[in-house]
Amino acid sequence: MEVLPSNPRLAIIGAGAVGGYYGSRLAQVGLDVHFLLRSDLEAVRAHGLHIRSIKGDFHLPAPHIHATTTEIGPCDVVIIALKSTANAALPGLIRPLLHADTKLLTLQNGLGNEEFLADHFGPERVIGGLCYVCINRTAPGVIDHSAQGLVIIGDPQGPPQPATRALGSLLASAGVDCQVSDCLPRSRWLKLTWNIAFNGLAIAAGGVDTSIIMNDSWLRQQAAAIMEEVRQAAAACGHPLPTSLVDEYLATTAQIGPYRPSSLIDYMEGRDVEVDSIWAQPLQRARAAGAVLPRLEMLHALISSAVARRMADR
Repeated sequence: MEVLPSNPRLAIIGAGAVGGYYGSRLAQVGLDVHFLLRSDLEAVRAHGLHIRSIKGDFHLPAPHIHATTTEIGPCDVVIIALKSTANAALPGLIRPLLHADTKLLTLQNGLGNEEFLADHFGPERVIGGLCYVCINRTAPGVIDHSAQGLVIIGDPQGPPQPATRALGSLLASAGVDCQVSDCLPRSRWLKLTWNIAFNGLAIAAGGVDTSIIMNDSWLRQQAAAIMEEVRQAAAACGHPLPTSLVDEYLATTAQIGPYRPSSLIDYMEGRDVEVDSIWAQPLQRARAAGAVLPRLEMLHALISSAVARRMADR
């Protein structure tokens, strides 16, 4: 598929905060969007999807919602917003959605997701994406968007192909701030710099939000030091990041206020945490490339221990 059809059929797999928000943006402008829902199915069937956003609130009274991907059927683009901890379910979920030219856009966190999809469905289908957005699902069918909103997409294997650029244009047409990356792996490391530090410290420090990290001098120093180590990890993997990045992220985080990162919410609510894709995979790849990363190793160990204890309690 060189370009997308003029009116593509879209499926959203994982219609929680991220999938629900971006899928609703696409549906709001009249695109043919189909949401896979499970726990929220009856609530959304009764009341629709409600988006509370800094860009303006809106309501989809009757979105296309489905209990199974077989009900949805073949689509031109499948947008995957499930947590990476649910990747084992993706082969069964995605197969009913495929036709010969279906593209798969993953908006999942961390490393390893594009490779997983490529192994199961072929690398020619896979487009990678990442979101810079402060967003939470606050009730069934209710999503709060409090800051940012940028989506970056790209091809895992090289420069962006025409279908990737067409998908970027489609997202932009729905009012989504979207950029097409010339180097998706580098873009992933840019986001990981923040995610590894702030998602990690939020859990390791006992369940704190970003404002507590920023207003505690020791935690703030640790956040800066961890982000600097992630810069070293990225460079070891062939993706040098700007020296100004740590200060830029600290300044941005100071502005967003008391935000609870997604991994913290998962941890506090007893759900699976994306330990492998956000912490283990980057650490393993950087160590294999020769990087020495004591703070990342300690943070990974602390999070792994905390998650294991919580699982044992559950």
